[in-house]
Amino acid sequence: MRSPYLPHQQLQQISHDPTPILHAMQSANTPPPITPSPNRRHVRTSALYAPPPSYRNHSGPPLPQPGAIRTARPASVHAVVSYLQSKGLLSRTSPASSHVPSILTADVRAHLSPVFAFLSRDLRVPGPDIRRVVNKCPRLLTASVRDRLRPNLLFLHRLGFTDQTALAYRDPILLVASVENTLMPKLDYLASLGLSRDEAAAMVRRCPGLFTFSIEKNFKPKYEYFAQAMGGSAGELKEFPQYFAFSLEKRIKPRHVKWWRRGEDAPRGFAQEHGCGV
Repeated sequence: MRSPYLPHQQLQQISHDPTPILHAMQSANTPPPITPSPNRRHVRTSALYAPPPSYRNHSGPPLPQPGAIRTARPASVHAVVSYLQSKGLLSRTSPASSHVPSILTADVRAHLSPVFAFLSRDLRVPGPDIRRVVNKCPRLLTASVRDRLRPNLLFLHRLGFTDQTALAYRDPILLVASVENTLMPKLDYLASLGLSRDEAAAMVRRCPGLFTFSIEKNFKPKYEYFAQAMGGSAGELKEFPQYFAFSLEKRIKPRHVKWWRRGEDAPRGFAQEHGCGV
């Protein structure tokens, strides 16, 4: 399958005449023929046409679908490209360029302008810095302000994330994640270890990256090792949430063996080694 992404030269050309680029994207976004294999037809069809996560469960104005580029008017695509280029985006090194197929079919007035207004007014990001924030999290451009960005900001404020600068520059991914399917389950799991809701919230405030970790692949195996092999407790771990950011095989287990051989307390040694008190 050909890549749906556009070369930088084509992005430059579109500012003059978007028609050739539109045709190229239509071709690039056309799914390959599906073989008539009865065992793989349904699986391949579902994979090809299932909407991306950012488009699911969306109740606001419809966001652009991947296939919408086939029917997009060249003038509207030209308007989007001109608008994004005026913001310093879609350059050769811009991560947002990899999201071009979906962004190019967005409505400037109804969707893109509100996103930039949100970054400027709600997060108080200065104009020259907006490009930096978007490049760190290009998904901001495909998120609905009404149904995702502003509700997430309110949710995070209630958890104690009051530093607008940190949210914008360090953790913008939290603004586009699903509260129901991504953020809340992490808090629920931490609380299930015996922590209070306030203690769980304090952990994610100290280490926002916890919201991006998998419960099954990260939290569970690392906590089980902390509790069973290292003899630690949730009460100790709440003071050292960075523990979950370390590799179990490459960092945690080797350190545990080192402290065990020295006859030292592993949870305390691990925390003190990284500047945390337990």
